[in-house]
Amino acid sequence: MRIKVKKLKEDAKLPTKGHPGDAGFDFYATETVVFKPGKQERVHTGVAIEIPEGHVGLIWDKSSISFNLGLKVFGGVIDAGYRGEIIMCLLNTSKKEVILEKGHKIAQMIIQKFEDCDIVEVSELTDTVRGHGREGSTGHK
Repeated sequence: MRIKVKKLKEDAKLPTKGHPGDAGFDFYATETVVFKPGKQERVHTGVAIEIPEGHVGLIWDKSSISFNLGLKVFGGVIDAGYRGEIIMCLLNTSKKEVILEKGHKIAQMIIQKFEDCDIVEVSELTDTVRGHGREGSTGHK
């Protein structure tokens, strides 16, 4: 599969893969962004992509950023019909200021096939062993 990418800013970096066979494409910041402790910021990538119909772009953390800097990605679903700039929303979960420099890897996207489903209202759902059991329903040991 080929993914078309359009630069919206001259100095934007195209998404890359760190290693052959990696699932995610790395995206890069087009500007330096300062994250105050406990605050979220938008990070521009300067690119738009064309995701094929029947697929979705799922945005995930870069492990190095989440583990080492405390930045967590939010709003991670990019639909096939969207053609605007990919903008990442990140939250600083740490107690210290974090600075991401222009050109820094900020998040990764996985392109995934999905089933297009219709919603059907029913009066009953099929019973299962779990039923209405929520968190802790399998025990705490």
